[in-house]
Amino acid sequence: MSRINGFVGRRHFLKFAGLTTLSIGGITACNGIINNRAEITIPDINPNPNPVSANEAQRRLVEGNRRFSNQNRQYPNQSKRRLQSVAKTQYPYAAILGCADSRVPPEIIFDQGLGDLFVVRVAGNIASNEAIGSLEYATTALGTQIIVVLGHERCGAVAAAMKNEPVPGNIGTVVDGIKPTLNQNQQRTSETNDDENAVIRNIQFQIEKLQNNSAVLTKLISNGRLRIVGAFYDLDNGKIQFLN
Repeated sequence: MSRINGFVGRRHFLKFAGLTTLSIGGITACNGIINNRAEITIPDINPNPNPVSANEAQRRLVEGNRRFSNQNRQYPNQSKRRLQSVAKTQYPYAAILGCADSRVPPEIIFDQGLGDLFVVRVAGNIASNEAIGSLEYATTALGTQIIVVLGHERCGAVAAAMKNEPVPGNIGTVVDGIKPTLNQNQQRTSETNDDENAVIRNIQFQIEKLQNNSAVLTKLISNGRLRIVGAFYDLDNGKIQFLN
C-alpha cells in the first residue's frame, strides 16, 4: 500500500431564495476577488424537502458500486414513473466531478438512475470554473450534501501532464489544470504505482481547488452541510475505492 498526502492508494445560475448578497453566477465569476467568506449568504434551509446526509449518500454509492462490480446491478430509478417524477424537479443526493473518459460513466458504475446523481464530467476531473459553478448550483439550489471527485487508473489527461510535452489546441488547458499536482521533473515510467499515485495526487489537488476557489462550497462545508471526498476507480475490476 502507498500513502500520498493522506490518501491511500491500492498498490504501494440562477436566482433562488436565500442568495441575497450575490448571485451564484456572480460568485463563480468573482471567486478570485472574494476574500471575506462571511459575506457569502447561502439558503438557511436545504431546498431538498428530504435531504440525504453525506454519510448516507456515500453508503448508497458504495453499495451501488458493489452491485456493479459484482455484476448484480439493480438498475434503480429508471422506470417511466421515475422519468415523469424527476421531470418536474430534481434533488440528486450526490454530485460527481468525474473524468470524461468513456469507460467511467458514474450512473452506471454506481448503479444509479434518473435524478440520483448530479454529474459534471471533464477530462482529468479538473475543477474548472465551469465545473465549480455547476457544483455550487447542485449543492446550493438542489441541496446535494456530498461531492465526489472521481479519478481513475490510466487516466490519459494525467498521463499527458506527467509527460510534460506540448499538446495541441485547448487540450493544454486540461493538462495545465493537472500539472500543479505533479513534480515537474518527474518522468512517466511504466510502473503502475507511479500512474496511480499521480491520479490520487490529482484527485486531492482538485478537492483542494474546490475548497479554496469557491466561497460557496467553503461556506457549506463550514456550516456542516457539505462534504467533499475523493474516489479512485479501477478500470480492470470496476471497483471504486473511497479515499477519505
